[in-house]
Amino acid sequence: MTGPSAGEVDPELRAAITRVAGVDRLLVALDFAGTLAPEVDDPEAARALPAAGPVLAGLRALPGTTVALVSGRSLASLARVAEVDASVPLIGSHGLELRFGQGESPVPVDAAEAARVAALRVRLEPLVAAVEGAWIEEKPAGFAVHVRRVEGERASRLLAALRAETADERDLTVRAGKNVLEFAVRDATKGDGLAALRRRFAPDAVLFAGDDVTDEDALAVLGPGDVGIKVGAAPTIAAHRVADPASLVNVLRLLMSTRESPGSSR
Repeated sequence: MTGPSAGEVDPELRAAITRVAGVDRLLVALDFAGTLAPEVDDPEAARALPAAGPVLAGLRALPGTTVALVSGRSLASLARVAEVDASVPLIGSHGLELRFGQGESPVPVDAAEAARVAALRVRLEPLVAAVEGAWIEEKPAGFAVHVRRVEGERASRLLAALRAETADERDLTVRAGKNVLEFAVRDATKGDGLAALRRRFAPDAVLFAGDDVTDEDALAVLGPGDVGIKVGAAPTIAAHRVADPASLVNVLRLLMSTRESPGSSR
């Protein structure tokens, strides 16, 4: 399955967009980095493409349309880099953190869990510190080791060493993403985050787009009336694919124009 260029929309995807554009209540749920924002070495430097902002705002202004971001980042990090209005629903930490409007749902990490995270980090920090370019990102219920700045073979060796060091840990979630390995004492997936959005907003259909391995969890919970889009060339269960964030913005622009058209079937 090959994706169209940034200026084109595949006919099958165009048909799917036309279909969901006609529902009364539509949820547009999107990953951020690699989906709306180009990938960068420093995750905190990620910003959505300039063209994305007006399109997302245009979608949000349409009746019955909710736009949400679903990310593996902590909620605080997602809010910083996304630079969206505070009323935009955000799902952080793979579904552990929820923000619906101004309200936030913190991760309920107790003292014992916090102590476990701290002890695990003490064990792994020397391995990470020994590899130039690798670094640790704190998260509410764990942490992530980033290796984007590390040469391929050294990155692979580090990730293997981290897995080996934690192999004896029970009830620890170890999740691989693009150039990152995450450790958490409370488990959640982007599928859980998408389910929380469904419960809150009760959409008639969902459009979800993402680029990472962890986005497959959200794609897996989509129903027959929903639309799943993979951004990039990685393997996927999504029915549709686009080449890059610019291509996705073009698809979202098509969704906006189709949904606001007087000819919509809504």
